[in-house]
Amino acid sequence: MSDEVLAAVAQAHRSEWAQVLATTAQLIRDLDLAEECTQDAFVQALEVWPQTGIPRNPGAWLTTTARNRARDLLRRDSVARRALPLLVPPESVTGPENERDDDRLRLIFTCSHPALAPDARAALTLRLVCGLSTPEVARAFLVQESTMAARITRAKKKISVAKIPYRVPSPEQLGDRVRVVLDVVHLIFSTGHTAPIGAELVRQDLIDSAIDLARLLHFLMPTDAEVSALLALFLLVDARRGARMSESGSLVLLPDQDRSLWDADMINEGTALLTDALRRRPPTRYAIEAALAAVHAEAPTWHDTDWSEIVSLYDVLLRLWPNPVVELNRAVAIGERDGPEAGLVALRPLLSEPALATYGYLSAARAEFLRRLQRWDESAEAYQEALALTDNGVERTFLSGRLADVRKR
Repeated sequence: MSDEVLAAVAQAHRSEWAQVLATTAQLIRDLDLAEECTQDAFVQALEVWPQTGIPRNPGAWLTTTARNRARDLLRRDSVARRALPLLVPPESVTGPENERDDDRLRLIFTCSHPALAPDARAALTLRLVCGLSTPEVARAFLVQESTMAARITRAKKKISVAKIPYRVPSPEQLGDRVRVVLDVVHLIFSTGHTAPIGAELVRQDLIDSAIDLARLLHFLMPTDAEVSALLALFLLVDARRGARMSESGSLVLLPDQDRSLWDADMINEGTALLTDALRRRPPTRYAIEAALAAVHAEAPTWHDTDWSEIVSLYDVLLRLWPNPVVELNRAVAIGERDGPEAGLVALRPLLSEPALATYGYLSAARAEFLRRLQRWDESAEAYQEALALTDNGVERTFLSGRLADVRKR
C-alpha cells in the first residue's frame, strides 16, 4: 500500500469521521451500528483505494460506503431485530431546525444530553464526534481502558433507553443545553492541545474541530457570554501553535517561545471576544481561563508576565471551579512570582491529591523547581516520575533531555 493512500485515509479520518458517522446515524438511528459501519468504510478505503485510486471526494465516498454497509446489515434479520430506533428522528421532534444545524452539531448535542452522566458526555463525544480510540479517551480521563470502554457502552445504552432525540434543541431549550456542550467542546480542545498518546504533540484535527464547533455555537448564540468566552479561550491559546515546536521538532515551553511566531490576528479576535463576554455578564469559568491566556498574550516576554495578576485570576477560578489541576497551575504561578522554593511549598499539598496521582505535570513542575534550586538528585527523581506518567512522544523526548541534563550535574 502506497504512502499516498495511507496519508489520504489518515487525513480523511481526521476531517471526515464525524460527518460520516453523523449522517449514517441520522439514516439508521443506531449509534452502535453507525459507528461499526463508519469503521468498516475506512477499512474498505484501505483495501479499495490502492486499486481504484483516491476518490475526488473522500468524504462522500466514505459516507456512501458506510450507509450502504448499514443498509446491508439492516436487511439481515438478526441485525434488524436488534436495530431498534435508538435515536428519535428530527421530524418527530417539535422545534424548527435550519441549515445551521449540521449533522456534527446534531451528533454533539446528542452525545452531550443531560440524561447522560457528565463524564459519559465527554467520553462519548470524543469517541463518536472526534473518532478517538478508546485508549486515547481513557488517557484523557486518566482512567483504565476497560473502565472507559464500559463507560462508553453505558452511555450508548442510556441514549437508547432515554430515547434521546438526534437533533439540535429548540430555541427555548438551547440556553440550558449549550452549557453542557461547552464543557464537552472544551475537553476536545484540551485533548487536541496536547495529545494524550502518540508521537505528535498536537492533535490539530481535534483543535480545529473544537474551534469549528465553538464558532458554530457562537453563530447560533452570538450574545451568549460563555460561548464567546470559550471561543476566545481557544483562539488565545491556539495562537501560540507556531511557536510550540522548534524546527527540529522539539518541544518549546512557553518561557522560551518566539512570540513573534504567535498569531496576532487570533489574539486580537480572542481579546475582542473576551472583552464582549466580560461586558455582558460577571466573569465565568471560561472567561477567567481566557483572561489568563490574554495575560500571557499581552506580555512581550516571559519575564514581563504579570504573575501577580495570574495568581489572582487563579484564585477567582478556584472559587468558580474548584479543581486540582487549577490548584496545580496556581502553585506553578506562585513559583514564577515568588521563586522556586515558594513553588515547591505550594505544590506540596497536592502530592497527596488522588486525582493528580497519575498526572505527570505535577512531577514535571516539581522537577523544574528543583532544577532551578540545583537540587539535582531530587530533580532527576521527579523527572523520572514525570517520564513514567507521560505517553506523548514529544513530551517524553523533552523530559528525557531534561533528565539527562540534571544527571550530568
